[in-house]
Amino acid sequence: MSGGGDSVALLAMAVDWARLRGRPLLVLTVDHRLNPESAAWTRRAGDQARALGCAWRGLGWDAPGSGTGLPAAARAARHALIAGAAREAGASVVLMAHTLDDAVEADLMRAEGTPIGRVREWSPSPVWPEGREVQLFRPLLDVARADLRALLVARGLDWIEDPANADLRFARARVRSRLPLPSGGGRIACDPTTGLSLAERSDAPGERVKSALSPAGPLPTGEGIVVLDRLVDPRALAATLTCVGGGARPPSGDQLERLTRRLHDGGEFHATLCGARLSARADVVRVHREPGDQRRVGLAPLRLEPGFCAIWDGRYEVTADAPGLTVAPALGRMACLAPADRAALSTLPAAARGAVPVLIRDGDPRPVLAAPDVRMRPLVPLRLAGALDLMPHETDLIAARMAPDAVNAYFEFHTDGRPPAAA
Repeated sequence: MSGGGDSVALLAMAVDWARLRGRPLLVLTVDHRLNPESAAWTRRAGDQARALGCAWRGLGWDAPGSGTGLPAAARAARHALIAGAAREAGASVVLMAHTLDDAVEADLMRAEGTPIGRVREWSPSPVWPEGREVQLFRPLLDVARADLRALLVARGLDWIEDPANADLRFARARVRSRLPLPSGGGRIACDPTTGLSLAERSDAPGERVKSALSPAGPLPTGEGIVVLDRLVDPRALAATLTCVGGGARPPSGDQLERLTRRLHDGGEFHATLCGARLSARADVVRVHREPGDQRRVGLAPLRLEPGFCAIWDGRYEVTADAPGLTVAPALGRMACLAPADRAALSTLPAAARGAVPVLIRDGDPRPVLAAPDVRMRPLVPLRLAGALDLMPHETDLIAARMAPDAVNAYFEFHTDGRPPAAA
């Protein structure tokens, strides 16, 4: 919650929803320290959240200075702080107050060449690995900003106007100044049965990814190999390359277009992009981590601290119970593996084996694929399921039983200030 009009309106609605469901809310405010008034704004946001009966936590970011890249840096820092606080609180869903206006502005910015993604109702946290298993939910994407302001006035709530929103040095402010204001019909309603894609999916993330990407073959979850259909759409291909490669930066539009065209043309080829290796044959397309990408920090050996959950190469969550252990890539170490481990690796494509993690114990030169005192969880299927909106959503959001006149609405509010009827 920034204290701006959109976030205050979302908070008011979320408070009403949480009270009906008996659910707790934790409100987070990030102080970017980019405005002399930001500390006062943060305190005000905290007072407002607590006045509505919510737990509140303030988060701070020390801006590196100024420049054209400052908005992007602030956004990345904000999401990292929010994801960390959500994980610490045991929360898996973060509500975001993006509106119809934000979606329209993003569409225009993208049409004019700004590399910005489409605003989606459900999406994974954009920071990795800090945001793993944290989903962002935007329930107001079909609501105009003007209607939210009308709601705030009707309910006697005030808000902050950040002057940066009108600062024409920033691309979004320039776009905003040229757009007419979208306007709704004076009522705010979002129906989860139609527009919010909240249906519970009970199958495992690996199976959901398999059905979305590869009707032709299985998805080996432990080895991080994804099998694709040659006609995979560009968005799914970009997500696959980013997740399998373990990094955070997706391929550029030009790179993605060229690779998609080659896949659709049907030829056999190999390509490396985003730290992932794609092997296209006539009957199958496989994507796995490129083990020769030694310039990437992720593939470097990582010392494990007992009891501490570490992320290796952006692809594995590793926790050791004992000291003296290091995780490293199998590349250059496969000949030292025990026969049983070499046999296990032989089931993988030869080009993929070097990126498999092995464990090295102090005083023992022989690496092993697994150890009883180490827990290793693959993250590629989980991350890819989130990127493709295939993660399960909260059943409670659509199973809510509202009064009959609320017509099964998720958020149903009128500008006369009346809250929704009690269940």
